[in-house]
Amino acid sequence: MQFLYDADGKKYLDMFGGIVTVSVGHCHPKVNEALKKQADKLWHTTSIYLTTPIYEYAKKLTDKLPDHLKVCFFVNSGSEANDLAIELARLHTGRFDILSMRNGYHGMTQTVLGCTNLGTWKQPLPSGFGILKAPCPDPYHGPWGGSKCRDSPVKLKRDCHCLGDDCQASRKYFKDFEDVLNYDFPASTGPAAFLVESIQGVGGTVQFPKGFLQKAFKAVQKREGLCISDEVQTGFGRLGSHFWGFEAHGVRPDIVTMAKGIGNGYPMGAVVTTKEIAASLGRALYFNTFGGNPIACAVGSAVLDVIKNEKLQENAAEVGTYFLKQLASIDSPLIGDVRGKGLMIGVELIDETGGPLPRERMAEIFEGIKERGVLVGKGGLKGNVLRIKPPMCINKQDVDKAVEAIADTLKKGK
Repeated sequence: MQFLYDADGKKYLDMFGGIVTVSVGHCHPKVNEALKKQADKLWHTTSIYLTTPIYEYAKKLTDKLPDHLKVCFFVNSGSEANDLAIELARLHTGRFDILSMRNGYHGMTQTVLGCTNLGTWKQPLPSGFGILKAPCPDPYHGPWGGSKCRDSPVKLKRDCHCLGDDCQASRKYFKDFEDVLNYDFPASTGPAAFLVESIQGVGGTVQFPKGFLQKAFKAVQKREGLCISDEVQTGFGRLGSHFWGFEAHGVRPDIVTMAKGIGNGYPMGAVVTTKEIAASLGRALYFNTFGGNPIACAVGSAVLDVIKNEKLQENAAEVGTYFLKQLASIDSPLIGDVRGKGLMIGVELIDETGGPLPRERMAEIFEGIKERGVLVGKGGLKGNVLRIKPPMCINKQDVDKAVEAIADTLKKGK
């Protein structure tokens, strides 16, 4: 479930979930049972032949999405899902250029590496042809943003100039986004697609200002470009309030990509889109050897059942809110910001100047938390954000242990 053990038998509370991948718990008995049952029946056959698991799972998965998203392409990872989504967008629109966000992460394959806009993850190889980048609307690091701008139980410690529901930071960041559309694309068209995370995960749990994505989606779709929601990390109930991250922004994507938590650690991913967009792939043969294999679909189906039956989305909302507030109560000059929603949480660590905590000190804190029996991740361009994305089965007692370990490590410096 939420615990791991090392080779010597030491017990760890896993607050990173295999990089936001173990959604319902390590070795969850219901998921394990489904896997074993299907393995005893049929491991693999080509998806040319329709099998019961892929049909039942596709129906169950699309029932969780808006009505216009009804066609599934099953793949094996998030990188592969985003790669295919870009291919679909280019084929459907007849355009080539893709728009992504700075500080975003979408995978490591040759195509999507161009959309992964974090220099620490980029290889010195050509990967950005046909990929344009918009500035990241970050209320913490950027010039605009205040206490009311983020959809989080923890407020940013900056004065806010928003008027009611009218987020001023959102308006100003959208102007930058709109400038990219107006200056970098032909006036008569626009991008083939806009690829974006609902909350930037690897980039340090960066939340956009309220209303920003609504404006961005509307602008792209007005130019007849497609909007791709990357739900690899934010999907499957992790944010608590909604099953998908894009729902929290009130937007209507044309394509949704997913992986990681979809299989609780089993290697699988999916691209879900409309019938019209899916049909664009029919100009040539398309095939995926392992995508949608019977075991993957049985596992994916069991994960959906567990999230529903064990009310893990509701748990993510309740326990996640408690977690965020407890982290925000830690009295430490090293904490610059606590942000996130549900069980997708980031804690930005800073030095005495307010800049990012140096990597050497960050490494000491990272190891100190581990020595106290808690596993967390690191993120952000400078690697100074604690990434907390545990299995959604954790409880408040687990939160208390994690917060105690983090607070004690920050106090002692290691």
